[in-house]
Parts: sequence; structure tokens; C-alpha cells
Amino acid sequence: MRIHIEHETIYSYDEPVSYSIQALRLRPLDTRAQRIVNWIVETPQQASVREQRDVYGNVLQMLYVERPHTEIRLRVSGDVETTELNGVVASPIERFPPRFYLRRTLLTEPNEALTDLAEAARATSDGTLLDLAHCLMHQVRDQLDYMIGETDATTTAAQALANGSGVCQDHAHVFIAAARGLGLPARYVSGYLWIEEGSQGEAAHAWAEAFIEDLGWVGFDVANRICPTEAHLRVASGLDYLEAAPIRGLRRGGGQETLDVRVQVAESGSQQ
Repeated sequence: MRIHIEHETIYSYDEPVSYSIQALRLRPLDTRAQRIVNWIVETPQQASVREQRDVYGNVLQMLYVERPHTEIRLRVSGDVETTELNGVVASPIERFPPRFYLRRTLLTEPNEALTDLAEAARATSDGTLLDLAHCLMHQVRDQLDYMIGETDATTTAAQALANGSGVCQDHAHVFIAAARGLGLPARYVSGYLWIEEGSQGEAAHAWAEAFIEDLGWVGFDVANRICPTEAHLRVASGLDYLEAAPIRGLRRGGGQETLDVRVQVAESGSQQ
């Protein structure tokens, strides 16, 4: 499958910003599941950009704007050929052993409700790790309705579960927190999804991956109750959203900020 991406992010400020720094994780890598045909990240002319790899092997572009500005406009466009691998991840870079991904974070800190959810999944599984992960995916989705606007980037797994609704980021965090409680290494993935009619989610998407012995890392798109398919484009991964977010930054000044994000994901030769 060939996927075309158009992703534009515009930050507007009602007062001049004297200095901005942003960490961009917007450039995917080639794997056995995806081949980057072309990919362009356009940044403001007044910005300087330094590209490197972060600790997880993601492509990290550090953007600096050191003169007064009232807008930052970022645009991503590209084409990627994807291959169906039934959710098995074929990442070319693994900087840490699986047990590293048992670490807790502020966004995935467990509580009693998350532990109960994990144990409910264990009780319904056939005892294998792969089935356990699938059962956990369905348990999380059963408990968490898909609803935009109920949560934000700071919402923890415990808060999302208590709320009973959220978006793909929340589904991923709840799955990760519960999986780690079961001793199953898990991590957060940011990327894109070509959305078929009837599927739930946004074109800019997130899901989780769990480490399964004999298979390696396997993806779980909890929002859609599936393992990632050729419709998924993987960009970055980390312990949680904060380590794999497409864009994170700081600024000096600027007053009120307005954010406008437009994402379009299309199968080659079609528009969405």
C-alpha cells in the first residue's frame, strides 16, 4: 500500500515571541513494514534546525527561532510504501532491552483500577503472552469510549480510565500502564493512520507496542481493536507520549497561543 501524508501545524501568537525551541519527531524510518519514498519537513526560513537521533533511535530535529516572531508554521509531506506484517514491528533500531520498557512514568503510573483491569485481562486469556496482550487491548477499549475533547496531553492513564473516555493517546497509555503491571514490556508509538470508513481515530494517530517472546515487538491499536496494518505509518516511539510526541516546545513571550493542525492521509491516487 502506498500512503501520502500532508501534515501542517501552525502556532500563532497574539504578541511577539522572542525565542522558540521545538523538538520535532516528524520523520519516519525505513523498516521491513514501511519504505519512505520521499519525505519533506518544511520549517520557517528564520529557524535553524539540527538533526540527530534521540535515545530511542527516533529522528529528532531541534528547531530554534531566535528572533521575534508571531507564527511558526511546520509542514510535512511525503509518500510511504507499507507492507502488512500482522502487527509485528520490524524496527531497525533497538537501543534498550525489552525490560527497559517496564519503567513507570508520570503518564503511566499504575493504580488499583489499572491493576484490576490488567488482572481481568489475565483471567480471560489462554495463558500465552500474545493472547494476554489481545485480551488487554479489548479490556481497555471496553472501558474507554473514543471521545474527542475529554482529555489532553497531560491526562494520565489513571485519569483517562476513571473518566471512561478519551482518544488514541489515552487508549495507548492505559494499555501500557496495565501491560507493565502484568510484567509485559510496553511502549508508546506516534504515527499516522489511513482511516477506512467505519474505523475510529484521527489521521495523526497513536498506539502501543508490547514485547512478546518469540515474536518481538507487536503493535496494538486499541482505539480500533486491531494490530497495526499496512494502513498504519510508524514515526516515533518512547515510554509514553512525552517521549514520542510529534512536536514539543518552549517559548519566551508570545501571550496567548493558537494552534491549528491539519492532517490528511490518503491512499496513493485517492484523497481523504
